[in-house]
Order: sequence, then structure tokens, then C-alpha cells
Amino acid sequence: MTDPLIGPLEQMTRHEGGRVLATLVRLTGDITIAEDAVQDAVVEALRRWPRDGVPANPAAWLTTVARNRALDVLRREARRTTKEGDARLLDELTTAFGEDTSDSMVRDDLLRLLFTCCHPALALDARVALALRTLCGMSTAEIALVFLVPEPTMGQRISRAKKKIATARIPYRIPADHELPDRVTAVLAVVHAVVTAGHHSPAGPLDARIDLAVEGVRLALLLHSLMPDEPECAGLAALAMAVHARRDGRLDAAGEVVLLPAQDRTRWHHDEIAAAAALLDRAVARHRPGQYQVQAAVACLHGLAPTYADTDWAQIVSLYATLERFAPTPVVSVNRAVAVAELEGAAAGLAVLDTVDVAAVERWHLFWSTRGELLHRLGRSHDAVAAFDRALGCAPNDSDRRFLLRRRSDLAGEGRQPA
Repeated sequence: MTDPLIGPLEQMTRHEGGRVLATLVRLTGDITIAEDAVQDAVVEALRRWPRDGVPANPAAWLTTVARNRALDVLRREARRTTKEGDARLLDELTTAFGEDTSDSMVRDDLLRLLFTCCHPALALDARVALALRTLCGMSTAEIALVFLVPEPTMGQRISRAKKKIATARIPYRIPADHELPDRVTAVLAVVHAVVTAGHHSPAGPLDARIDLAVEGVRLALLLHSLMPDEPECAGLAALAMAVHARRDGRLDAAGEVVLLPAQDRTRWHHDEIAAAAALLDRAVARHRPGQYQVQAAVACLHGLAPTYADTDWAQIVSLYATLERFAPTPVVSVNRAVAVAELEGAAAGLAVLDTVDVAAVERWHLFWSTRGELLHRLGRSHDAVAAFDRALGCAPNDSDRRFLLRRRSDLAGEGRQPA
């Protein structure tokens, strides 16, 4: 029989594991020891909680157990590497576990470890993937879906990053304050990926990782407070807030996907959208544009429009064209195609979509579903159904799969000729 506690425990460790790990890395200075200690704590929880019950504060329980495991390892290492001064060394280790001796301006443990993982010696995509895997509890399969690559490819990428860290002896230490600017680009990319995965989970229900969305907003705001003069930090914070503000409109009462045109805008958090827009205005006033400011502008335009019909599509098309210069990715081009279709018609949108390198997005179901919708608008029902079939073959999350199945069925029915 499956233990009913295992599911909630796994969910909780995914949600809290990053923070527990971040604390342990700060205390030990060794990510391997920290990871092993957190894993030991999880195993101990699986053994004890079914018998003793879940503690009132599970995260604190895990942190305490993991901390003790890590301290045991450090004590063993100290005894093995020196024959003198054992008592003094153990006293120092124990004291260090209760103090924060760093003078870094980064005070949040998880944000610290993000900066630590984002070492310039690693490729940008490797830094982002490693941080998502290590700190956010995302599986390799989920990260592969975020990057639109096969799971084995992502697994190799993460393994190579860890190997490079080991062979090059890259230290897991909190970077000095003067090193932060060299790492902020990667940290921004990680937080952006966290926000994205939080609102559109790669697996399970659409909102399965809403915890990541909440954490992404928190980290984005922390980054902004850490670097208030960096417009892109403000831009990312505004983007995270504006996207998160629409969280209650994305699913209906039955948990089914509701697309933007049909969302109930009274369920949006308009105070958060207004705060995001004000933050963005202050960032833009610095006249140092960047991709996150542009994305935030798009999100705020959607959020501030009273109705879908009131959306300023001309400005959104222009913003996506600008965004393609900052971040020339297939995902941005697909979004521009959607906006062009709303402004100029399905044929114009499809023309933009036809410029996208299919090989780069063939695993992304939203590319195929977008193509299917535009083909449907042009009366090409058979081609539209085929596009939705391709979308369904891309391993979408559970919520998206149900939506795609319903939509494909509707289009197939429309395409049948009456007897």
C-alpha cells in the first residue's frame, strides 16, 4: 500500500528543499555535503513521520536534521585530516553553524546560493540549469521542457557543469560584492525561469508549482532591493509581479485552462498590476532598456487593459519586435506572431510563425497549438488538426493536454462535412 504521507512529503521537500540546501551550503561551504545531508534528512523523515506524525514545522525539522548530519560529516573530516587541535576545530565548526560570518550584502540564503551557482566560468545555460535543478527542486525532465531540449541532453549539460566545478575546483562560496554584477545576468535568467515554471508548470497541473511563482516574485523583489540602480532587476521584479497578479484567472472552478481572451479580469489582482507598472516606469526612466523591462511592459499592457478587446496590440507588436533584438529566441518570435495575428490577421501572424526555426521549437507544444489556431482561422481545418496532433505529441502538462484534446476535438468536428 502506498503511504499517504509520501506524496505530501515529496511535495514539501520540493518546495522547501532549495531553502534548506541554501542554508546548509552557507554553513558548510560544500554543496556535496549539503546535498547529501538534505537527502539524509528526507530519508529520515520518510522513516519517522509515518510513525510519529508530521511535525508542526516540517521545513524547520528538515533543516535541523540536515544540519546535524552535515556537522557529523564535518567532524569526521576534521578527525581524519588532523591529529591535533580536534577539540578546538570542532568548537569552531559548531560555532560557525550558528553564525553568519559573511560580510556580503546578499543576506538571503537562497539568493546567495543563486549567485554562488552562477559562476562566470560556466556557460549561461549551464548555470541556469544547475540552479534550477539544485535549488528549485525541478527534475531534469522539467528543466529540459523549459529549455526545449531532450531530457538526456539536459542531463548531460547538468552533469558537465558539476564536473567542471569539481575539476576546476570552483568554490561554492558567497561571491564578494564586487563580483555580483558579473553574475547578475545569470541570476536574472534563473529567477525568470522560476517565475515561468511557477505559472506554467512543465508537468502535472498548470499550477502544480505555484510555490515557484511565489518564490520567484520574492527573489525578484530581493534582487531589486539589492541592486536598486539596475533597471533590469526592476524590470524583472515588475514582470514577476504583473504575471503573478493574473494567477487566479488562469484556471476555472473545475481546474481547466482559461486562455487570456476568456479570463475573468475581476479575479486579477489589479493592485499588484498597478504596483508593477509603477516600478516599471521608474526603471524605464533610467534609459537603459533590456529584455526584462520589455517583457514587463507587455505584461503590464495586458494587465491594465480593461477588456481583451481594449488590448493595445500595436504597442505589443512593437515591444515584441524590440524584444527580438534583445533576446532573438524562437519563443519571442512565436509570441510576436500571436500579437501580429491579433493586429493584422491570421495570415500575417502565420507568416511570422513561418520564419521560426521549427527544429528549435518542435518539442514546444505552444508553437504547434498557436499554429493550429491560426490555420483554423484561415479555414484550413485539416492542417489545424494536424498541428494540434503535433502539440499533443510534445508532452505538455496535464492541464494543457486536456485543453489541447478538447480543442482538437472541436476542430475535427468543425472540419467534418454534413452527410
